[in-house]
Amino acid sequence: MPPADAGPPPGALRAATTTLKVRRQLIQLIDRLRLPVIVLAACSAAIAHAQQGDGPPPAPVRVAQAAMAEMAPIVWMPGTVVGRNDARVSAEVDGRLKSILDVGTDVAEGDEVARIDDTELKLALNEAEAVVARENARFRFAEQELARMEKLLADALITRSQVDQARTSRDAARNEWRAAKARLDLVRDRLGKTRLKAPFAGVVTERYQRAGERVEAGTEVLRLVDPDNLEVQVFVSAATLPNLPAGASAQLKANGESAEGTVSSIVNVGDDRSRLYDARLAFAKPGWPAGTTLRVAVPIAASREVVAVPRDALVLRRDGTSVFRIKEDGTAERVQVTTGVANGALIEVSGDIKPGDRVVIRGGDRLFPGQKVQIQEG
Repeated sequence: MPPADAGPPPGALRAATTTLKVRRQLIQLIDRLRLPVIVLAACSAAIAHAQQGDGPPPAPVRVAQAAMAEMAPIVWMPGTVVGRNDARVSAEVDGRLKSILDVGTDVAEGDEVARIDDTELKLALNEAEAVVARENARFRFAEQELARMEKLLADALITRSQVDQARTSRDAARNEWRAAKARLDLVRDRLGKTRLKAPFAGVVTERYQRAGERVEAGTEVLRLVDPDNLEVQVFVSAATLPNLPAGASAQLKANGESAEGTVSSIVNVGDDRSRLYDARLAFAKPGWPAGTTLRVAVPIAASREVVAVPRDALVLRRDGTSVFRIKEDGTAERVQVTTGVANGALIEVSGDIKPGDRVVIRGGDRLFPGQKVQIQEG
């Protein structure tokens, strides 16, 4: 007989090991099949739901109406915000620049913006005043002398020629006195021009000279710009001029913002080199200082009536551009369209779209033809 403490026979051990391996394989197989079973169950439930005729729930969308709009093909041209009042203040007399305002200084009309040393002109003023006083004295003496000569002539003590000579001297002295006064006024005028004054209210944007430098008449000293009276300058071609009359509107874009401009004037003289014409547009967009670079929508053809929809209504896919139209039964219908000119948020479309059709502007990327929709306000 075998001993009492002997282990299980070798055949029993092999059977137990085999059973363990089979259990592990079964567990792995169940784990692999679990996800497909779940997906299959979900698909079966969806198919059963669809067979009942309910379909997917309505998709939330926002809509807008197609409408007739007057549009024209445009091209975006570069423009610049410039000041209507933009002056380079120049010196009107020679001299050493004594003071000048700093860049960025706000001034009112008539304020002093720079000063030229007036020492020499003050001396010239004193001299001119002295000359006027001297010539005035000579003139008074000549008048008195003429009066005495006329009395002597009345008493027949002198001849007529002597009186005529006295009168000529009196007239010459009077003319010299007038010339001296004119020279005095000229010096005073030049003295007043040593103080350069702002021709309009604005801000100093540039300084071309520094205090201590000597300037001559005509030398540019500083630049003054009115920041509150601005306009847009854009250069356009001759072919564009008929489509951009005075009073026409044009869209402006700068720094991610938009505004509307109105053509105020056009210089009908083209540049000799570029062959472009200067157009000016008034606008009321705060926050665009002088010097801002922007883009101007310039029409290149006459405007026409077209069917337009918001840009957000377009659905761009590989098979083309389309919009989703909402039918009377509340389902979405996909309509192929061809786009044309654009104006702001609207764009021209041609196809089976009529004015008054409701088109989806939000949620169209998730729609499919025939799907019911739920129109949201806004």
